[in-house]
Amino acid sequence: MSRPQLRPLLVAAGLCAAAATTAPVGATADRSGASARSAPAPHQYGCPILPPTNPLNRDISRAPVDRHSADYVASIGLSAHLHADFGSNPAYGIPYAVVGPRQPRVPISFTEFGGESDPGPYPVPPGARVEGAGAEGDRHVLVLQRGSCRLYELYNARRAGAGWDAGSGAVFNLRSGRLRPEGWTSADAAGLPIFPLLARYGEVRAGRIEHALRVTVPRTQSGYIHPATHLASSSADARLPPMGLRLRLKASFSLARYHGQALIVLRALRRFGLIVADNGSPWFITGAPDRRWDDEDLDQLKTVPGSAFEAVYSGPIRRR
Repeated sequence: MSRPQLRPLLVAAGLCAAAATTAPVGATADRSGASARSAPAPHQYGCPILPPTNPLNRDISRAPVDRHSADYVASIGLSAHLHADFGSNPAYGIPYAVVGPRQPRVPISFTEFGGESDPGPYPVPPGARVEGAGAEGDRHVLVLQRGSCRLYELYNARRAGAGWDAGSGAVFNLRSGRLRPEGWTSADAAGLPIFPLLARYGEVRAGRIEHALRVTVPRTQSGYIHPATHLASSSADARLPPMGLRLRLKASFSLARYHGQALIVLRALRRFGLIVADNGSPWFITGAPDRRWDDEDLDQLKTVPGSAFEAVYSGPIRRR
């Protein structure tokens, strides 16, 4: 069941999250045929943010270029540029909350994709921030629970009495890395967790991002590549990227002119790349809001064209 076109939108500072799932283990270098290398798993809030062998944490700097790379990149936009869809404004990006193991759970009522959602209750705190609240958008709510190291994510969420109404919801075990069932969405169109793919200020402050980053593209084909499990298009156009496609900043693209926060993001895009998670604006990278982001610094990303990227092969395209 296709999701409506979604766009990454607004953020809130000072909040945090993490992940869990329900089906077979994600694609690895052995399954995909890619010669990707593992890196240490990211850790935050006392939790691994998925295992080091999870596809989202794999170094793809040596993965083979996909034979459809030129078509995929052209369809996204050769002359369009990167855009940091996050920053210091708390209303820009996707916020997240971090809660303790005793956080009370509240009921969740699903309004769109209940058959592909993990049932509640979820430990959503009363003050959880909603992406784009007060504006049109995807209205994501992300909650990472310490101790259990589980991530609870909602799409199109609205408070309803003591709980929440949501279009869909997913629970991810950050220690596991299991995929969602084939064909299932999550709080994101591709069936992926959102929090592990966010650009987060704490990582940049530490000097490195060691995971793929979430990106949106204007159009996708009717198919997905693991670890994605869901498609959001009926198009049979093979020139369009599938959900879950990995895109890597070319090694030939010089980083000599870049500095600061933007340089750390670009280094990550060489090693871990971008992963197509939703339909939306071209080359928009998703992050969590934080007042410590330097927006002028991040604006350097706007000088990186789509032509600086290539698609890598990370597994077969799966159809419904």
